[in-house]
Amino acid sequence: MQEKLNQFNLLKKKSEKQVAIGLVIIVVATLLFLTMSSVGSEELGQMLGIIVGLIGGIVALAGAAGFSKVKRTFKTEVLSAFFSEVIPGTDYIPDRGLAPVEVYATEFLKRADRFHSEDLLKGKLDDVDFLSSDVRLEERHVQHTKNGTRVYYVPYFVGRVFRFTFNKEFEGYLQVLEAGSPLTNRDFQKVELESIDFNKKFKTYATTELSAFYVLTPDIMEAIFELEKRNPGRIGLSFAGENLYIAINNNKNTFEIKMFRTIDNAMMEGFKNDLMVIKDFIHTLKLNTKIFKRK
Repeated sequence: MQEKLNQFNLLKKKSEKQVAIGLVIIVVATLLFLTMSSVGSEELGQMLGIIVGLIGGIVALAGAAGFSKVKRTFKTEVLSAFFSEVIPGTDYIPDRGLAPVEVYATEFLKRADRFHSEDLLKGKLDDVDFLSSDVRLEERHVQHTKNGTRVYYVPYFVGRVFRFTFNKEFEGYLQVLEAGSPLTNRDFQKVELESIDFNKKFKTYATTELSAFYVLTPDIMEAIFELEKRNPGRIGLSFAGENLYIAINNNKNTFEIKMFRTIDNAMMEGFKNDLMVIKDFIHTLKLNTKIFKRK
């Protein structure tokens, strides 16, 4: 493993060097423009500044493109095998993600004007099937000004979405949300549970009040509290049929190497911890037991 990491660090440094050189050239172009302008050669300074700046931009973009290629290759050649070792049988497909139909099946995430997903993980752990990926949802905005119309997109969800399937049918539909409310035509009603602290932190919605009290036992409520503490960001859970959907809006892009940061054991441990969130959900919420199955 260490040999592989060293190889990718060398490739990464090459592209980082290109980016750094390009940025230095751009700074030189800016100084050239300012200096020439101050001595009365503004036109010449502009011309030289633009030419040198373009060269710097091309060099920096080439380095950035090289770094993007290194990132993709690292995911397919290193992380894919690494994740399969940590949770045997895990498939990691970096350039794919959850389809929109899976994301909106949570029934609490608003349909996006621009949708992107990547870093798909799928497999089975303790007889529980899982799917997850990074998801980015953006809303289209139009701004009218005296200079014309500007269209731009604002992200309202950046994080991870999970689906767990464990062949145990829930009765009715249930959502536990740190923010927002159900986005569906189902007959949801807000439910107040026995825990005052839980009611303050989360809003609970169910199609039948009985199902909320059946699923959200004191142990499960405490488990959800613990998961929220260990996973910063707004969390939402949706129990639907034989599926549990979990979404964490944490403004984080998972499984990404960073420019100018060495790929080392600490970084790999971070990737492992992000993967093991799946195991944490399954065990903490006891999805691998029969507690949700009605006799």
